[in-house]
Amino acid sequence: MTGRGGNIILIGMPGAGKSTLGVLLAKALGMEFVDTDLLIQRRQGQKLQEILDREGMETFLRVEEETILSLRVRDSVVATGGSVVYSPRAMAALGSTGTLVYLQVPAAELKRRLTNITTRGVAMRPGCTLEDVLAERLPLYRQYGQVTVDCAGRDPESCVAELAARLG
Repeated sequence: MTGRGGNIILIGMPGAGKSTLGVLLAKALGMEFVDTDLLIQRRQGQKLQEILDREGMETFLRVEEETILSLRVRDSVVATGGSVVYSPRAMAALGSTGTLVYLQVPAAELKRRLTNITTRGVAMRPGCTLEDVLAERLPLYRQYGQVTVDCAGRDPESCVAELAARLG
């Protein structure tokens, strides 16, 4: 079940399907949908990549954490940015409101899905590859994910059906 506050919080790498699945899951369960990346963009008046390019990764991560800590939602599906797991405070806040769901997708599939990694607003250090970012974040996704859904090679509808059955 969805736990305290009734939220379902989706975590995982960029390209894992958090926003896509989140909208579909919210519709399937009759819940609200919140995308924290969009909240960050609205809060800063810039696209994610612009924040990263102009202000750097550390500022981006701070803004992301502040946005999560100010989030007040109930009975919602929340799609987070892939880098939210860098903040223990943000993860504790999210976890206190519901169930953390890790959408697992292997590196090869993420590479196929992410043709725009350098312009998409992915928080990654200069010189890092997608594989580097995945290797760095994977232990955190596993640590925080209370439920893991393997989305490898699956269409969004089948992943949503599994999530709805497990969490609805």
